[in-house]
Amino acid sequence: MSKKVKKQRQFGLIAKESSHSFSKKYFTEKFTQNFFENCDYENYDLLTIDKFPELLATTKGLVGLNVTIPYKEAIIPFLDKIDKKAQKIGAVNCVTISKNKKTKGYNTDYYGFKKALKPLLKKHHKRALILGTGGASKAVAFALRKLAIEYDFVSRNPNEFQFGYNELDATVFTDYQIIINTTPLGTFPNMKECPLLPYELFTDQHIAFDLVYNPEQTYFLKQAKAQGAKIKNGYDMLVFQAEKAWKIWNK
Repeated sequence: MSKKVKKQRQFGLIAKESSHSFSKKYFTEKFTQNFFENCDYENYDLLTIDKFPELLATTKGLVGLNVTIPYKEAIIPFLDKIDKKAQKIGAVNCVTISKNKKTKGYNTDYYGFKKALKPLLKKHHKRALILGTGGASKAVAFALRKLAIEYDFVSRNPNEFQFGYNELDATVFTDYQIIINTTPLGTFPNMKECPLLPYELFTDQHIAFDLVYNPEQTYFLKQAKAQGAKIKNGYDMLVFQAEKAWKIWNK
């Protein structure tokens, strides 16, 4: 009797430019190590999110997608359903595709960030500054709410409820003990870039967390570390959110 061949299960990443992406390498190694011979992971670079329906229609066996910059918010109108948490966050980084091509969006970024930050927290870590206002920043804000940590956003073009970078003085750095970079500044190959901060105001009472993971220590993290701050890059967050996505795809 012939052995039943398992159907190919296709996964992938939606991005604008995915050449330095974490996901393809991570999942390809996961499939190899666990002998998931019927699974494949590809990068899907889309010039615009308008190309998403075409990708769905033409990709065989597609069951799960990750979503990264700049499409975490833009993809929402193209989805059939959105998980409640993702709806509250206002950003999606994980999509399931059913057999009849129905899509549902989730957010696993908040879970990954929360799990990565929690071991670093001490009693005095009560308030956070979130650098950037994109889709990743929304997931970080949601996680901070779950951890009962107050937060404010910092933007290059602040509204009345946000800080501008020029407002970050000694008083602000005393009031906010966690500084989180959710911008892509400092990502390889632009490793000399960093948010415009008064880095001399970091202390050993601060946590500097960078969602960037490549390089291992961004210029933001190096400068914060030089002042005694506890630092953390985005690698563990990515692993945690990827494993959460894998669970969602295999429910």
